[in-house]
Parts: sequence; C-alpha cells; structure tokens
Amino acid sequence: MSARIICDPKICGGKPVIRGTRIMVKNILGMVAGGYTAQRILKAYPELKAQDVSAALAYAADAVAEEQVFTHA
Repeated sequence: MSARIICDPKICGGKPVIRGTRIMVKNILGMVAGGYTAQRILKAYPELKAQDVSAALAYAADAVAEEQVFTHA
C-alpha cells in the first residue's frame, strides 16, 4: 500500500483514505470516472497534492490486478 493511502478501522469504517484526511480513495476514483481532471480534483479538495491523486489511481490499479475477473460465456 502507498505511504499516502491508509486503511484504519477508526477512519471511514476502514475504507482506504488519503493519509491525514477523511477523503476516500473511492471518492477520487468516482471523480475521475465522472470526467474530472487531476487539476479539478485538487481544486475540489485543496488539502490534496497531485501525488495523492496519483496514489489513489495506483491503489485502484493494484486492487484490480489482484481481483479475479470472470466473464460470462
């Protein structure tokens, strides 16, 4: 896990968040999916740094890489 992402059961129910915030990785990913650029995310969350957005994307990529994907035949 990235040094910028933590999972703590006392913060947001243990969901992955950006260290030092209560901003969940899933919120950042949802913004990207909705067409937000990194700059727009940083405007929405001024406490974040560009590295935090990159870490959220890397975290998601790692999580997907660990999942088994089943296709419907």
